[in-house]
Amino acid sequence: MRSCRSRVNLNIVRKLVKLALVFSLSFAILFIISTGLRFLALRVAWVQTLSQEQEIMLVDLITAARWALSLGIFGGVLHGLSYAARREVFTPAAILCVGLLAIGTAYGISQILESWENVPPEKTPTQSLGKPGLILANSTRPTSTVIVLLQGPAQPDGSRVVATPGRPLLYQESFAGKDLSLHSLPPAPFGDDSPWFLKSLAIDLRLNAEMMRQRLGDGLLSFIGYTGALVFLLCSLIFILKLTEWPLANLILGCLAFRGVLALEVFFNTPEIQDVFDSLLQGRMPLPMVVPSIFGVVGLLAVLYTFLVYLVRRQREYVK
Repeated sequence: MRSCRSRVNLNIVRKLVKLALVFSLSFAILFIISTGLRFLALRVAWVQTLSQEQEIMLVDLITAARWALSLGIFGGVLHGLSYAARREVFTPAAILCVGLLAIGTAYGISQILESWENVPPEKTPTQSLGKPGLILANSTRPTSTVIVLLQGPAQPDGSRVVATPGRPLLYQESFAGKDLSLHSLPPAPFGDDSPWFLKSLAIDLRLNAEMMRQRLGDGLLSFIGYTGALVFLLCSLIFILKLTEWPLANLILGCLAFRGVLALEVFFNTPEIQDVFDSLLQGRMPLPMVVPSIFGVVGLLAVLYTFLVYLVRRQREYVK
């Protein structure tokens, strides 16, 4: 009897170790890749704005890492819970393992990023704008006409090249409308063709990263309370990953559920909703504790639902 129990316990420990490795590996891959991609996106945005400020690489790298941290936590928790559901890891142990790893990882990397911000960044001076050859500006219209002044802005009525989408390039040696203002030149078509879903996801992840940074500035207890409640809510959704016999369908449902939690978090932290909470509570509860409390209560309800479903299934198996 004791040997049987020891084997069961050893099997649970092995599954938990594998679960920890799955979470760590998935988080590391997501964090590294998304940090690089976000950093490149920030550099492209900096180039498109033609900023005359000095270029600071470390600031953009820290900003990209904060955004990637939120994506890594959500993705790591989802992948870890999906693995636990497929391998039939003991649910309470899986939730505890993934939750502690996610909270510890978020706190550790947040502390590292905070310490990096104290390092004096190396500033790279940029070249002055407005030299002969090009005039660019931002635009959300992908069909705009681009005008390139070959002599630069010093001679706005000089020779130019006009590029219109769908038409060949037009070279104008002299500009007929010399009385027009230089400010009337249409901007370059820096269009953003990213799908709306990806844009909204990127914005919500950025807001989530800012919220975690704000809670970290409020203290350790505030950070752990907020991040712990959020991670607990995510872990409580493990029952979604067991709804059907198809792992891919469960994973898609889990992705949608996690996306909904992220959107709900951003919605609850908007100033308008915070004002509603403040007017309803009237000082009965500290305002920073409202959102973590909501996450905790919903997570407890989800865990209770999972436990009741487990009891019903065991009862059916016993009756058979």
